[in-house]
Amino acid sequence: MAVASLVFLAGYALHVLAGRDREPWPDVGLVLVYGTWALFVVDYAVRLRLSGQGHRFVRTHWLDTLVLVMPLLRPLRVVKVYTAVQQRRAEPRLSLYARVMSYAGLSSLLLGVSAALTVYHVEHTAPGASIRTFGDSVWWACATLTTVGYGDAVPVTPEGRIVAAGLMVCGLALLGAVTGSFSSWLLQVFRREDEERPPAG
Repeated sequence: MAVASLVFLAGYALHVLAGRDREPWPDVGLVLVYGTWALFVVDYAVRLRLSGQGHRFVRTHWLDTLVLVMPLLRPLRVVKVYTAVQQRRAEPRLSLYARVMSYAGLSSLLLGVSAALTVYHVEHTAPGASIRTFGDSVWWACATLTTVGYGDAVPVTPEGRIVAAGLMVCGLALLGAVTGSFSSWLLQVFRREDEERPPAG
């Protein structure tokens, strides 16, 4: 599924960035998008069937349901990994925390690229738009994802502003997972050092 997610993103990028005068590449991108999305649907249906939960599966696996409806949000599945690590605080294993931090960082990158592609797609032809090139869109995504928000490039369409709002929330969540994991690991290490240190005097 990780490979399929990358293929989906590549297909979407091909569809958005290849101009209509570069046929058949935009259509090839659409084929990749719909093909991988169909694979996501099959995977979801199989897990729904095997779970035996019926309609309750949708509620208990709300994140999987969300990324099925909006596949560009698949990087948010890092939340599951972060939750699993938080439940294993007893032993501060660097490899485990490092895995979460690297996964969350990569997910932030993929989510930023997804948002940049979407905003470029809906903004670059809009009247009065300040996001005219994909480079403008990438710059906007970096500023929004890190919650800096310079204001030199802003979406003007309703769709672009919805994406912007979602990216702000997701950016806080993913960057919070990175800093939270690092802080938790440091606290566990310091606590262990205090416990192992012989009493003074």
